[in-house]
Amino acid sequence: MTKTSGYQNRPVQVGTGKSVSRAGDTAKGSVESAAAAGPVKITEQARQLAALKQAVQALPIVDEARVVAIRLAIEQGQYEVSPERIAQKLLQIESDLAEPEK
Repeated sequence: MTKTSGYQNRPVQVGTGKSVSRAGDTAKGSVESAAAAGPVKITEQARQLAALKQAVQALPIVDEARVVAIRLAIEQGQYEVSPERIAQKLLQIESDLAEPEK
C-alpha cells in the first residue's frame, strides 16, 4: 500500500504569459514548409530499401517448417546436439562483440 496523505492534487502553472504550442503543431509547420520547397524525389535505392523492408516485415517471425522438422527429429530421437558447433558459434559471437565498429 502506498502512503499518499499530505499531497494536494492541484494544477501547476507553467510559463506565465508564454504561449505553448503542441508537438503536432510544430510537425505540421515542418510538413507545410517542406511542401512549399518543391517536389520530393525518391531515389531508386530508397525505393529498393522500402520494398526490402516490406518483404522482411511480411516474413513470419518463426520458421514453422524448421520448428516442425526439429520437433519431429527430437520425438524420433534423431536430433543431435553438436557441442563443437555450439562452442564455435559462441566464440564467433564473442569475437563479433569484441570487434570495434567499422
